[in-house]
Amino acid sequence: MVETTIEPLDKTISGLRVSPAHHLHGAFVDAGVTGAFGVRVREEQFLTMVGLRVPVGSPDRARLAKILGAELPGGCGEVATGHDVVVLWLSPDEFLVISQSVAGSTLVSYLRAGVSEGGAAVVDLSANRTTLRLEGPSARAVLEKGCPLDLHPRSFAEGTAVVTNIGRVPVILWKVEADSYRILPRASYADFLGRWLIDAMAEFKVLGSG
Repeated sequence: MVETTIEPLDKTISGLRVSPAHHLHGAFVDAGVTGAFGVRVREEQFLTMVGLRVPVGSPDRARLAKILGAELPGGCGEVATGHDVVVLWLSPDEFLVISQSVAGSTLVSYLRAGVSEGGAAVVDLSANRTTLRLEGPSARAVLEKGCPLDLHPRSFAEGTAVVTNIGRVPVILWKVEADSYRILPRASYADFLGRWLIDAMAEFKVLGSG
């Protein structure tokens, strides 16, 4: 008799996952620029993202703060850092909770334990968006080709995240460090935006080789 090993279903499904910009990973590497005009882009795959809606003034906010390890951010652009999570402000009653280490189902379970009132909602949105990481001395100049915001550091500081457009694609733009940005487009826009970024970076490869 031939013995058959059956892997757990969740492990099998996890192994079949393909990120929205996976087919561009090679092009991202080729488009990278080093040196004084340096800029590079890569996809950060499969970050956990959970949408959280909590009415303003709800006592649920205090319970959620204990679970998250941080108060919910209170205004446009604010980002709160908690226990293995960051929380991005999207509107007065809407937030995006992101984690690199906590699974979506686990994070949803924790957060649902903290909400009790009508009007609150917790939804796993991990498959809704992907994350493109743009880094390097020329990263801001690349974004300025297609973003209507003032991205100068005096207006767009580190640790700020806002909803905006890049190349006419609606995104969440998060400035993680001085020359490092996370760009969160809907998964269906990942191909278009990835190619837009590659095209916008091409100028700096020419400058860097001159």
